[in-house]
Amino acid sequence: MKIYISADIEGITGVTHWNETDLDKGESLAAREQMTAEVIAACEGALEAGAREIWIKDAHDSGRNIFPERLPRLARLIRGWSWHPFTMLQELDASFDALALVGYHTGAAFAGNPLAHTMSGNIAWIKINGSFATEFLISAYTAALVKVPLVFVSGDSSLCAHVTAFNPNITTVAVKDGVGDSTINIHPELAVERIRTSVAQALSKTSACLIPLPERFSVEVQYRHQHRAYHNSFLHGAVLIDPVTVGFEHEDYFEVLRFLLFALG
Repeated sequence: MKIYISADIEGITGVTHWNETDLDKGESLAAREQMTAEVIAACEGALEAGAREIWIKDAHDSGRNIFPERLPRLARLIRGWSWHPFTMLQELDASFDALALVGYHTGAAFAGNPLAHTMSGNIAWIKINGSFATEFLISAYTAALVKVPLVFVSGDSSLCAHVTAFNPNITTVAVKDGVGDSTINIHPELAVERIRTSVAQALSKTSACLIPLPERFSVEVQYRHQHRAYHNSFLHGAVLIDPVTVGFEHEDYFEVLRFLLFALG
C-alpha cells in the first residue's frame, strides 16, 4: 500500500498565533515539533495498516517545517514548492492507494480557527460552485482528479465538521477548537495517539472515500485589495465580477487548479 500525507500547521494542536507558523520566528519551534509528531503518528498508523511506501508533503509556508530525521526511514519528504498546480499535493498520482491530510484548518470566511484562511492571506474568500472553499476542498477535488481516496483529515473541529458534511466516510480527528482569537487544544500526546489510531482505521475503508468530481466548476476569488482582482482578471478565461472579485469557469478541474496557481500568487 502506497500512502500520501499532506501536512499543514494551522490545524496542529496548540498552534494559535501567526508567529507560531513562521519559520523565521523562534515561537515556531514548538509548533514544528508538534507538526512533526502528528505526521509521524499518521505514518505509524499507515504502517500498522500495511503501508509499504509513504510520501509526505510539507505543505505549510516555505515547505521546510518538518524535521526530516525523525520520520520513518521509508518515508519520502517533499520540501519546498515546485509550483505545479497540485501545490499541497505535489507528486500525487493514481499510483497512491490513499491520501491523508494532517494539521489542516478551516478556511477563509469560516469561524473556528483564529488562523483560518484559504491558500493566501491576500484572499478574502474562494467559492467553488457557490460554496466557500477550504484547502481541504481544493485538495479533495485534486485527489478525485487522479482517483485517490481521501481517507483521513485532522485539524480544528470546524474543519472536521465541514469534512464530515462533505463525505461522512472520511475519518476526522479534531485536535482543537477556535473561539475568536483563541484556541482550546487537546494534549499533544493525545492528538498523536488519536491520529495514529484513526489513520490505521481509516485505511480499512478507502473505497468509500473516493470523491466524485462535479461536471463543471464555477470559481470565484475575492481579494482583499482591488488591484489584485484587476491584475488577475487578465488571466485567460477570468472575468472581473466586481472590483474585488474574479470569476473563472471550466469543466476540467486541472484548469481550475492552473487558474488558482496564478490567481493566488
